[in-house]
Amino acid sequence: MVTEAFAPAKINLTLHVTAQRPDGYHMLDSLVVFADVGDRLGFTPGPDMALDVTGPFAAGVPADDRNLVWRAARSAGWTGHIALEKNLPHGAGIGGGSSDAAAVLRHLGCADLETAESLGADVPVCLSAVPKRMQGIGEILTPLPGLPELDIVLVNPGGHVATPDVFDALSEKVNDQMDGLESWITRNGFVRWLASQRNDLQAPAVALVPQIADVLDALSGAELARMSGSGATCFGVYPDRMQAMAAAARIAQSNPGWWSVAARTISARPQAVS
Repeated sequence: MVTEAFAPAKINLTLHVTAQRPDGYHMLDSLVVFADVGDRLGFTPGPDMALDVTGPFAAGVPADDRNLVWRAARSAGWTGHIALEKNLPHGAGIGGGSSDAAAVLRHLGCADLETAESLGADVPVCLSAVPKRMQGIGEILTPLPGLPELDIVLVNPGGHVATPDVFDALSEKVNDQMDGLESWITRNGFVRWLASQRNDLQAPAVALVPQIADVLDALSGAELARMSGSGATCFGVYPDRMQAMAAAARIAQSNPGWWSVAARTISARPQAVS
C-alpha cells in the first residue's frame, strides 16, 4: 500500500544574521513560513531501501544515501521504496531537501528534534511546516500561529548559490535582530512590517549571482520583493491570488527558463485586511 506526504517550500520572509560564533556558525533571526507548493513523496514499505526521483527538478538529485530523504527514512528505522517528485528547484533557498527530509520524518512518526537536527540545520524548522521564528543556528524555534496568509510569487532564475559562499561574502556578521514582530494587527500591517525588515544575505548573493537582481526587478510590481534564504529564489507578495497568478504568468512568459509559480503561505489564522 502506497502512502503519500507533501513537502512544502520553505520561505524565509526575513533573515537577519546577528552574530558569528567562534566555531564559524552564524546566528540567525528569521521568520520562516511554508507555501502550498512543494515536493511530493510516496512510500511503499518493503525489506530493502530504494529511492526513485522524478519531476521537473529531478536532474542531479541523488537517489541513494546522499539524499536526505534516504537518510531520514533510515533514521526513522524504515525501509521500502520512496518515490520523490521534485517540483521545487534544489539548492535554491527554499528548503527543498530539508523539507523533504522533514516530510519523511513527519510521515513515519519520527518527528523529534534530535533526529531532525542530525540531518541538517534547516530540518527542525521544517518538521511541523508551520510559521516559526527561527533563532540561534536554527535550533531555537518559536511557533507563530497568528501570521496572516500571503499570496506570493516564487521565482528562481536557474542559478545555484552555494550557501557557504554567501555567508563568506557577508561583510558585516553582527546585525540587528528583528524588531516589532507582533506590532501589526492586519494583513496589510504585516506586509508593511515585513518591508521594514531584511535578508542580510541578499546583497552578497546578488554580488555572487547578479541574475538575482534581475529576478527582484521582475518582481518590482509586488508589494514586497525579497530573496529567500541564501538564494537564488526570490518571492514577491501580492494583494490577492489573481494578481499573484497574473504576475507569475507574466514573469514566466518574459523569462523562458526561469521557474515562476504563484503560491499561498500556510497559516492557522484567517487574513485581516484594512
